[in-house]
Amino acid sequence: MTRKTTGFALFATAALALTLSGCVESADERKAADAADATGSDCPWTPDESITTTARIAWQAIPNGDAVVKDLGLLEACMPNAKITWVQASSGGDVITYYGADEVDLGLMGSAPAARSASAPVIRDVDIATIWIHDVIGDAESLIVKDPGVTDLAGLKGATIATPFSSTAHYSLLQALSEAGLDPAKDVTVINLDPEKMPAAWQGDEIDAAWVWDPVQSELLEGGGARLISSADTAEAGRPTFDVGTVDRAFAAENEDFLTQWAKAQDHAVQLIQDDPAEAAESVAVVLGIDPAAAEAQFAGLEYVRAADQAGADYLGGKFAEDLLTTATFLLEQGEIEALSDAAVYAEHVDAGPATRAAE
Repeated sequence: MTRKTTGFALFATAALALTLSGCVESADERKAADAADATGSDCPWTPDESITTTARIAWQAIPNGDAVVKDLGLLEACMPNAKITWVQASSGGDVITYYGADEVDLGLMGSAPAARSASAPVIRDVDIATIWIHDVIGDAESLIVKDPGVTDLAGLKGATIATPFSSTAHYSLLQALSEAGLDPAKDVTVINLDPEKMPAAWQGDEIDAAWVWDPVQSELLEGGGARLISSADTAEAGRPTFDVGTVDRAFAAENEDFLTQWAKAQDHAVQLIQDDPAEAAESVAVVLGIDPAAAEAQFAGLEYVRAADQAGADYLGGKFAEDLLTTATFLLEQGEIEALSDAAVYAEHVDAGPATRAAE
């Protein structure tokens, strides 16, 4: 067939298609297309245009599925009539503050601040539930030391150690120091420092070590630091840490359909990280402002869990509430919280519903 006849055939086929379709694109199709154009992404399933929720979401620069969801615009594409705002936070402590000021409805934080928020006395105006596990933290959070001659925690006696307070890194640092027989209040100086401020403090010899997550962790390693111990080690000692998705419980009660779509988007991102890490790394690189190869390398320091497993007994469907209580118990021992809540309270602040629905 020549190009002329091919062109004529294509024209005829297009004309027939228009005739069969009534020559008019549906309003629903136009809205879905507009949403995809606006976000640069298509929804992997049929978008839900009935959702008109206004949601403010706190995010952090962490190489997990939340960064993929944000970059691909999955929430915007799958809920084209929702109004979604992303608010950046430096740590879980910041996210708790945002909740208390009524500035966010959902937010990524570590399991330590999640445990703190459910502990007595309850933080004023903060009533949140954990609905997703973005990742199980391993080597992606570590204690990086500046002096290569320091080969164990005992060698840090008298050192100044930076970490973001009220974060999983802070919790892991306290646990590691305690296990090593060091008193965080006497044997070392632990200072509260946001991750983005650590490289300058490191360069200026203001700190001797830092327990922090990627991408700052990798930056300190590239600057000559050495990993002394990681959250994978503290997990083996019986104190695992997680990056989790949380939601204001009043918001959750009124926006079940939104949270189902949100969890489906998160699950899709986890699947992408597992099945096509190079593609997922492209999105993480954009959000974190790093090279895609570096983003992909950071995936190895975290474990990602699909929705069906999250809804099960090992995670949100059971054991995670116990992990929150274990975390809170240690925080109480360290004087980081005033009192424990009943075990049932920690269970009440875990909701496997969105993950369960996303897996269906």
